[in-house]
Amino acid sequence: MICKEKTCELCKYSPKLCNISAGVIGYFCIHLVSPKPINFGLSFKIIKMKYLFFTAIAFLIFTGTIQAQNVNIGIKGGLNSYTLLGDHSIDFNPKLGFNLGLLGHIHINSNLAFQPELLYSGQGTTYKISGLDNSIKLNYVNIPLILQYMFDNGFRIQAGPQLGILASANLVRGDSSSDLKDNYKSTDIGLTVGVSYVKPSTGFGIDFRYNRGLTNINSNGTINSYNGGVQLGLFYLFQHRS
Repeated sequence: MICKEKTCELCKYSPKLCNISAGVIGYFCIHLVSPKPINFGLSFKIIKMKYLFFTAIAFLIFTGTIQAQNVNIGIKGGLNSYTLLGDHSIDFNPKLGFNLGLLGHIHINSNLAFQPELLYSGQGTTYKISGLDNSIKLNYVNIPLILQYMFDNGFRIQAGPQLGILASANLVRGDSSSDLKDNYKSTDIGLTVGVSYVKPSTGFGIDFRYNRGLTNINSNGTINSYNGGVQLGLFYLFQHRS
């Protein structure tokens, strides 16, 4: 599929983005959906698909940024309430943390926008054993790639995939701490959904979202563990235009 129109009705900018999109989709059809056997282990194929998926999305967003007419950079920060979901024998409780980072707000048209972000996120869970408080601290660098629908009154609904890169993992039990990074996988792929509001005249806004991990982050044993939590934060868009 080659777009020959001067202005593509799909991307609203130019045929360049449309043709790149078609190429990426074609690559996925050939390499990831092909019924031909691949001479690699299942684990390697899964990892390959994960990274190709996020590389393709990031590449399309980067290309869209070049084509876009309205791009804003911003900062954001807020509170987390996370836990570990899965088939655990221990009752895990939410752990409070914080998130802080950068965002790019890219208008596609008057109602749609891409918002890639780069965030530090303090996650994990808490639990008790024999009356002693325990805390699993998982610190991630998260990269949400969010599609937003923008209403005229400043409200937005949003959803998209999220890649998490594990920075550190520790178990805190009483006054002692131990490194758990070898017990958890280095990456986590999840989904984020939420709502936000920005006051157009100021660029300040508030954001609420639910994040759910889709991949098992436990690297040892047979127990499946998934990140899950909510985030509430504030953000500021520089030179924001409504």
